[in-house]
Amino acid sequence: MTPVDIGVMLPRDLPAAEIVPFARRAEELGFGELWVVEDLGFHGGIAQAATVLAVTGRIRVGIGILPAGARSVAFTAMEFATLARLHPGRVVAGIGHGMPDWMRQAGAWPASPLTLFTEYAQALTALLRGKRVRVAGRYVRLDGVALESPPDIVPPVLAGVRGPKSLAIAGAELDGVVLAEPAPEAYLAGARRFLPAHARVVAFEHAAVHDDADTARALVRPRLDGIADPALSAHVESLPFAAELRALAAGAPGTVAGALRPEWVDALALAGPAPAVRRRITALAAAGATSVVLIPVAPDRLAALGSLAAVLPASRG
Repeated sequence: MTPVDIGVMLPRDLPAAEIVPFARRAEELGFGELWVVEDLGFHGGIAQAATVLAVTGRIRVGIGILPAGARSVAFTAMEFATLARLHPGRVVAGIGHGMPDWMRQAGAWPASPLTLFTEYAQALTALLRGKRVRVAGRYVRLDGVALESPPDIVPPVLAGVRGPKSLAIAGAELDGVVLAEPAPEAYLAGARRFLPAHARVVAFEHAAVHDDADTARALVRPRLDGIADPALSAHVESLPFAAELRALAAGAPGTVAGALRPEWVDALALAGPAPAVRRRITALAAAGATSVVLIPVAPDRLAALGSLAAVLPASRG
């Protein structure tokens, strides 16, 4: 089995009362990482991460991602530093642009997302490393700000980004990237070209493990209905069936997922018996992933953790 880390995502719509049982079960089963997400209207990223870290003892917790436009960089650094000091070596920080539509709804979408992201990344990493920061940028302005207690173990900061310009900034300023679902091998390999060899690459993937491949595909299909959205073009444009996906997008809304061929579903998600899913994880690692994060899609997400754990190495599961 490939040495790639295998993690699981805490679903964004999981009821708050189920967050702690989900996190504890993920650790008990042997997952190496648990990732929380911060999508507008759902649960806050820092609150989820702090809760999960407090009720577990080993599993690394990734925050994927905090939108840069929504928070002062100084206060984001304080939050990350506090988590890292309380739970040394267990925090992976994620920042990004945020989804444009959501950020506009919240009044937080900048005129120049790339400028904000660059300034934010530079200031955040400097603060976490204990530097006193003076900067007068277009968006980030700090007048001698420093953390009173920077973390002894600085958490890696990853960028949740898609496009080549943002990937290049991540490669120059941060420790790696978080690639949103789907992250097929061609997309991974293309993103890797913008990054240094040591960069972390975390790939999110919808996942369902079942002995019957068609049953597993049926579970992930609804999550793929928006796959032809132009916002996801970077994810699929290198796939041999990209043109056919674009043609499907011209049809009636809600019809794409049902029209996907089985082999397309297999390329866009991790679905099938455990051995087949393990092979896909190995292929993703070969394409450049250092972590593969499984997004449970079954109606009962807590129960789904058990089936997903079948892909873990025997020594960890």
